[in-house]
Amino acid sequence: MTDLSIIPFGGVRENGKNMYAITVNDEIFIFDAGLKYPETDQLGVDVVVPDFDYLIKNNDKIAGVFLTHGHADAIGALPYFLQQVQAPIFGSELTIELAKLAIKEQEALKDYDDYHVVNAKTEIDFGTVTVSFFNTTHSIPDSMGIVLGTPFGQIVYTGDFKFDQTAEKNYRTDIARLVEIGQGKVLALLADAAGTEGDTDSVNESKISDYILETFRDNKKKRIIIAAVASNIQRIQQVIDATVATKRKLVLSGNDIENVVRTAIRLRKLYLPVPESKLLVNLKNAKNLAASETVILETGRMGEPIKHLNRMANGEDPYVRIGEDDLVFITTTPSTAMESVVAKTRDMLFKQGANVKQISSDLRSSGHASRNDLQMMINVLKPDYFMPIQGEYRVMSSAKSAAEEVNIATDHIMMAMKGDQFKWLDDHFELQDSFTIGETLIDGAGIGDIGNVVLRDRRILSEDGIFVSVVTIDRKKRQVVSKPKLTSRGFVYVKANRDLMKEASEITVKQIENYLNTTKNFDWNELKNGVREVLSRYLFDQTRRRPMVMPVVMEVNQNRRPTSHKSNNANNKTKTRQAQNVKLNKEKNNTPKKKAKKVVVKAEK
Repeated sequence: MTDLSIIPFGGVRENGKNMYAITVNDEIFIFDAGLKYPETDQLGVDVVVPDFDYLIKNNDKIAGVFLTHGHADAIGALPYFLQQVQAPIFGSELTIELAKLAIKEQEALKDYDDYHVVNAKTEIDFGTVTVSFFNTTHSIPDSMGIVLGTPFGQIVYTGDFKFDQTAEKNYRTDIARLVEIGQGKVLALLADAAGTEGDTDSVNESKISDYILETFRDNKKKRIIIAAVASNIQRIQQVIDATVATKRKLVLSGNDIENVVRTAIRLRKLYLPVPESKLLVNLKNAKNLAASETVILETGRMGEPIKHLNRMANGEDPYVRIGEDDLVFITTTPSTAMESVVAKTRDMLFKQGANVKQISSDLRSSGHASRNDLQMMINVLKPDYFMPIQGEYRVMSSAKSAAEEVNIATDHIMMAMKGDQFKWLDDHFELQDSFTIGETLIDGAGIGDIGNVVLRDRRILSEDGIFVSVVTIDRKKRQVVSKPKLTSRGFVYVKANRDLMKEASEITVKQIENYLNTTKNFDWNELKNGVREVLSRYLFDQTRRRPMVMPVVMEVNQNRRPTSHKSNNANNKTKTRQAQNVKLNKEKNNTPKKKAKKVVVKAEK
């Protein structure tokens, strides 16, 4: 008997982090591997990616990762996923090249080369399963949906899509191909629901192009700084067209946008109306251009342009400082987590004298399916089952009601959570054997080494600061050698709170002396915890704030120098971790590399 199940690892009841697994017998087919940007309370976190534990444990069953497009919410988790799982990657030409840019940034993956370029005419034969593709309209060229052919019927995954009758060739949905797919049996449709909450269709991109050009012409004397997402190739094309039409030069600000633009130009996914040498100017040479002939395209790190605008406004950017001669034109809709940052950034830009403009809400174009778009997709494909993806619960609920309006039965709509496993049982899907899937927080080079405890500590530090008490004792004589040295950072200003500091010092000494005089079985952790508890209670009583209290107890006697008993445990843990890592690396190096599965790829050029 053939087994079939659908498991979301992300992308449901949240924005971004798309990752879905379809299991057929002993093979796992993964659709997308995306990231999302952190919430405001996830302090110091760069990005958030799915929890890969289940896939790591079933590494040998993974047939491949199949990508729909080159945005971070579809490919952003690959650099972290591939450090833990061996799997081939399939995607369109531009998608693969953008994935390479992200993956090559990781030193551990510099030799990874299991890429496979596919197109809308490709069919990959895995024996009992086939994988094929269809072109979709999105804000990036080469965007595709995926069709998984199984013995029970087709599973269709749209990725991000919309219908736009005015779209150019590289962005056009292949409706004829959708009709062809719909003529077969579509067992389940996993479709983009992100734009279904409103009742109106998205504005077509031709109107956005006209608006950008009009803005350039209305600001002839100003330097124009464009805030955009690096991977939004369609928006970049519109900026290029407006730059050439107004006889300006284009400056690319940052490595991300430089790499994306040059890759898109090389693959002919971006069209330059004039030779590159007459259009693009190096950022270092931008100061030699007059304001009236300059356009700076700013995308920021990891696709978030707003954060870097802050640096420009504060004078922290070495090449660009925003001032009165500038128009800052924000052409992207910020993520929910970034909305407050955008508001503060706009305020700061106005203070610097700059004119700030955002594309008005009635002209904002979404790359996602509207309610009508989703209903059209359902009517063309005629699926038996429907799973709304790409959105928080209220968005998924909106998509659910849209599907019900076009006669999808309520009990045939799968309102999934991460880790839900929808199994095919003879003639219906049933939720069975679900498991818990969390998320992985990325900070710098670390993968998953940040948890709730670390976030809690960061939140405390950001809100109430830190209070450190350093004291030296003689354990043999059972006495405090010197009065505590107290340090406050982000909690209180020491010089203005001498009484509080004096009292905190006395409390520390009293607590330690009491412990030394009454305890027979000496325990360093017990001593420090006692100091932390009495200081925390006292500081809260006096200030109604809860700083992070860090007691550091040093030991001194006649035979040795003072020793910090704050770090011994940490050092031991570090040594243990290092030993474990050495052992793990040896095992990893001795493990034979998994051979790639043999697949048959049929493609027409």
